[in-house]
Amino acid sequence: MGFPTFWGGVHPPQNKDLTRDKQIEPYLPTGNLTFPMSQHIGAPNAPVVAKGDKVKVGTPLGSADAFVSAPVLSSVSGTVKEVGPRPTVPGTFDTCVVVENDGLYEKDGRWAPLPDYENCDPKEYLARIREAGIVGFGGATFPAAVKFAPPPQDKIKWFIVNGAECEPYLNCDFRLMMEATDEIVKGTALLLRLFPEAEGVIAVENNKPEAIAALSESVARLGAKNVRVQPLTVKYPQGSEKMLIEALTGQEYVVTALPADVGCIVANVRTVQQCWRAIALGEPSTERVVTVTGDAIAEPKNVRIPLGTSIRELVDFCGGFKEAPVKVLAGGPMMGMSMRSLDVPAVKGTSGVLALTARSTMLRRATACLHCGRCVDACPMGLVPSALDSLVLGKEYERFETEGGMNCIECGSCTYVCPACRPLTQSCRDGKSFVMAQRKKRKAAGK
Repeated sequence: MGFPTFWGGVHPPQNKDLTRDKQIEPYLPTGNLTFPMSQHIGAPNAPVVAKGDKVKVGTPLGSADAFVSAPVLSSVSGTVKEVGPRPTVPGTFDTCVVVENDGLYEKDGRWAPLPDYENCDPKEYLARIREAGIVGFGGATFPAAVKFAPPPQDKIKWFIVNGAECEPYLNCDFRLMMEATDEIVKGTALLLRLFPEAEGVIAVENNKPEAIAALSESVARLGAKNVRVQPLTVKYPQGSEKMLIEALTGQEYVVTALPADVGCIVANVRTVQQCWRAIALGEPSTERVVTVTGDAIAEPKNVRIPLGTSIRELVDFCGGFKEAPVKVLAGGPMMGMSMRSLDVPAVKGTSGVLALTARSTMLRRATACLHCGRCVDACPMGLVPSALDSLVLGKEYERFETEGGMNCIECGSCTYVCPACRPLTQSCRDGKSFVMAQRKKRKAAGK
């Protein structure tokens, strides 16, 4: 039986067996926790605490007045030790708040369930979702309260819950669908109150039959109206927002448009669960599930951690390295980011820590383009990655733009299939970064 899918894409080895059957383990770190003020797309937070302040779990550490933003909350109780630049996952230095952990994890008393949440004006959900600091946990980290408030002219027909988890190695969403099944279904039904004309679709790749069965049973048992579970063909990058919409609705749209423009809202399973917990239980966004895996990790696990936990401490909780890794990624192997140091904090967008030995890493030297066209067949955005690579190397950034380079979603499919081992995705990423920097300069200069 065929299931919906999209054009292009690749089929990398799944390598999910290391943690597929590992139940989520909670972990409370003993060391200090570090909170970058930018853990989302949009305007970064400004710190609202100072050195010496006492904080608890749920205390705001930073906030922003900008529309596209989400506050950063403490996930630990203790004393603010430092406010200043600290290294983060991408290797950059960002403004961070460091909290000295008192080990008590005492909760801030300001948080409580939203009164009469099942019958109140659903617009009250948006304020709660924003103050709880909820963003898209699939990796894009778009503030959820903004996503769930499309312009009135956008008629939402589909509320899509993204449980595809197409990245190899990662199982954090799969385990959440297995262990927090009812909360995901309840969250879907609750958020549908914001979109009364929409159908709720929980989309899961067909390599997760246990999750599909559990969610389907939960939908039936809870009597979730207008919610269904939709299996999808296993293909990377099925979990990308644009690909998911194409697979489920048959609609294609330009990358500069928003899903709401074609009647869709897409939210990760963790985002939906966290929204329900914030509304129904009064629980702010201070933790997430991370898959720690790879053949260099001694005890691969799925771990629920407070945001701000040191990656080094997290790896130590998983037994450390049984063999020296040649590469450690934040995220999966296709879209993950190489880490220069483990002494950085896990943030809202940290879905995994993947440590690989030389045996499981392709470290061959890149050669000249073979003009085989495989990257063109694989690109789900219909681009010509090999041509874009040449334009970036030749510093022809205007042509890079006109040839659609800014539409690259950096999924890594082109690099994966390239027989010449060319870093095509990295070229597009570099080209996009240069163009964006030039745009900012022109805007700052008033041009």
